[in-house]
Amino acid sequence: MATPVKTFHAPLIMGTPGLELAAVSSSDETKVKADWPAVSVVSEPRHLFNDPHIDLIVIPTPNDTHFPLAKAALEAGKHVVVDKPFTVTLSQARELDALARSTGRVLSVFHNRRWDSDFFDAEGLAGGWRARRGVLV
Repeated sequence: MATPVKTFHAPLIMGTPGLELAAVSSSDETKVKADWPAVSVVSEPRHLFNDPHIDLIVIPTPNDTHFPLAKAALEAGKHVVVDKPFTVTLSQARELDALARSTGRVLSVFHNRRWDSDFFDAEGLAGGWRARRGVLV
């Protein structure tokens, strides 16, 4: 089964000069190691926040965990990318924004843009793969 990490985040990180996929938080080390043997695996994401070799934390977790994980990562001095939705409340979003500004860290929201109209135009030109794969929109 595809996951946001396997489909989007890891390939983008590994394909960007200057970035390295150094660690993944997962409850299934075997699956992670099957795809990325050299990557460190931890069971608890917060263990990564105090690692001095890690500069950026990507948070592709369930929506209700985005705020506490992003806040903890920013407080630990990490740059943070959070999957959409950024947070579940506006007040959480404002708090993270203020924290990022006060710590001088980059805080960004990842959006794969697959629902944009230009993506659907390209999909139509490619023969409507969505209909063949049974994706419900």
